[in-house]
Amino acid sequence: MSANLRIDGRRLTSRLAALGEIGALDGGGVKRLALTDADKAGRDRLVSWMRELGLTVEVDVIGNIIGTRAGTSAAPPILLGSHIDTVATGGLYDGALGVLAGLEVVATLNDAGIETHHPIAVAAFTNEEGARFAPDMMGSGTQTGALPLEDMLRVKGIDGARLGEELDRIGYRGDLPVGAMKPAAFLELHIEQGPVLEKEGIAIGAVTGVQGISWTEFTIEGVSNHAGTTPMAMRHDAGFVAAEIAVLAREIAREAGPPQVATVGAFAVEPGLVNVVPETATLTVDLRHTDENALRRAERRLHEGAQAAVEREGCAMAARSLARFEPVAFDPRLVDRVAFHAEAFGLGVKRMPSGAGHDAQMFAPICPTAMIFVPSRNGLSHNINEYTAPDEIEAGANVLLATVLELASADSPLGA
Repeated sequence: MSANLRIDGRRLTSRLAALGEIGALDGGGVKRLALTDADKAGRDRLVSWMRELGLTVEVDVIGNIIGTRAGTSAAPPILLGSHIDTVATGGLYDGALGVLAGLEVVATLNDAGIETHHPIAVAAFTNEEGARFAPDMMGSGTQTGALPLEDMLRVKGIDGARLGEELDRIGYRGDLPVGAMKPAAFLELHIEQGPVLEKEGIAIGAVTGVQGISWTEFTIEGVSNHAGTTPMAMRHDAGFVAAEIAVLAREIAREAGPPQVATVGAFAVEPGLVNVVPETATLTVDLRHTDENALRRAERRLHEGAQAAVEREGCAMAARSLARFEPVAFDPRLVDRVAFHAEAFGLGVKRMPSGAGHDAQMFAPICPTAMIFVPSRNGLSHNINEYTAPDEIEAGANVLLATVLELASADSPLGA
């Protein structure tokens, strides 16, 4: 029976659509920032689905939701999951697919009456996006010990709210200690969020690891002055320095070549008037690379170049790290099993790194971990037009199901 087991694609896409109604935006997409009322409503819906499937639901002290299907033994669980928080103009699939596909795996096993040796746990991790509270991957990072709990609870969001207080406000500061769950393996199904699979006509990405991520915020202090009467050589223009840093970031990526990338995602000047030399400028730079040494070289060049630009213009600068994660390699044995099951379904598979950060990278140091990618139309994500076709979703979920069933049925997954 298990050899022919398939998920119910319509049921999965129906749940994705239903969750997408919570925080829905005009014109499509969804806004469900972490720990807002919309996130609470999404969490409530998720918990109700977990309970309908007979899962034991627990919430830990950072707000991670964990639903567990019992196994025939007290062995550690096979953990599946992702997140349901979004960016301000997000789509229906980023994160939500990994959580709801986990529920679909459980529903399929329930329907087939299949018991597993290992429990199967499905988790939705708090504040993966980092759109309201920095850093990102907060719930999974705290769960695995990479981020300190008390520091995270004190984090202030972009709207001034503190994370711990918001957990209390929406009723999702649980009692389960972080680190209480010790998974035997972790799997995350996710949309690619890039164009490669679609462009190459490949159904499944067997993800080999996650790029290292470095987020830095630069604040430049200059002198506000009249735009017409201040000679160019006598200016202390914070906006000009910020622009030089932005151009430098692009030059670093271009000269290093793939897979180095650099992005200036936020840029603001004050007082922001057409006829006034900017007094203050703030920008963020996001650097990513699959190699830690290369990422460090890019960081060093960025900071040295920024300081030189500041000195040339006679300004002052403060640099603040917003997030820093080293590149992560996933367990090659588990990546092999993902590829094996994809090929067994007759699906094309590509071994590839992830350019985006994911909860899975937080689990890689503590247990065998891998990810499954499915295509993103036009490579779009963090966009209301984010889309993955139902047949592509079904294919990825079936690979997840087959891999989970293999792991959960074994006394020692991957021979560990």
